[in-house]
Amino acid sequence: MDGGLHQLATAPWSTSIAVTVAVAGTALFYLRGLRRFRRCYPERAAGCKPSVFLGGLLVLWIVIGSPLSTLDHQLLTFHMLQHLLLMTIAAPLFLLGSPGAAFLRALPLPIRRASVWPLGSAPAVRIGRSLTHPIVCWLAGTGVVIAWHVPPAHALSMASSSWHLIQHVTFLLGGLLFWWPVMHPSRGSATFSVSFAPLYLFLATLPCDALSAFLSFCGRVVYPSHHLVHATFGLTALQDQELAGALMWFWVTIAYLLPATVSTIRMLSPQSGLASRFAEEA
Repeated sequence: MDGGLHQLATAPWSTSIAVTVAVAGTALFYLRGLRRFRRCYPERAAGCKPSVFLGGLLVLWIVIGSPLSTLDHQLLTFHMLQHLLLMTIAAPLFLLGSPGAAFLRALPLPIRRASVWPLGSAPAVRIGRSLTHPIVCWLAGTGVVIAWHVPPAHALSMASSSWHLIQHVTFLLGGLLFWWPVMHPSRGSATFSVSFAPLYLFLATLPCDALSAFLSFCGRVVYPSHHLVHATFGLTALQDQELAGALMWFWVTIAYLLPATVSTIRMLSPQSGLASRFAEEA
């Protein structure tokens, strides 16, 4: 353990200036647009949740911009934690914050007027519906997890800062697409019903559980980039990998199955009308 603490103390802890500036700029841009939106449409602006969206930005900064982000090259467990935070915490917070209207209002008037028609055109609507189709969203959310944990892809992201950033971006985008049908079932594809949310979330746990089980029980180090020469925090490379697999297994189970359970309970509650419909059919 002392060796691990020594490595932590001597690690190149630093804050990413570029990420910090980008996150701060996004926050200011959002708040500027939200203020304009509230002034023009106070009732519609009630759906915006600035604290939720800013919370998502804070999680994003901690994951990829704070000094803690440097730990992902030392520990696979922290690398796994980064991606779990991006997909299951930051992405849902961004969606709950409903930032679209605020961002649009923050644009200069000529740019805003020029963007209204393309965004509302029939081709844009069709593309939006295709991208937010539940099958596409499910494949995006689960596919990005599996793809980046293939050893060559993982090694590429660890060896290149550019690919490492691309990896973070794809995890966030995959998370946004994955949670979209669950949080906005009335938008995008009309084929998704709230009643399918539990099955949608349950099926998403299966490939993640398979990957977690493999990392935990394969008995060998899968990723050479995390093949530690010396134990870090008292963990060997294999122990670090096993812990990363266990973390993913536990986290995904809670993050996906807990909302599925809550959704099922709400559907079966008397207020939803679904329970009475089942009773009538019986």
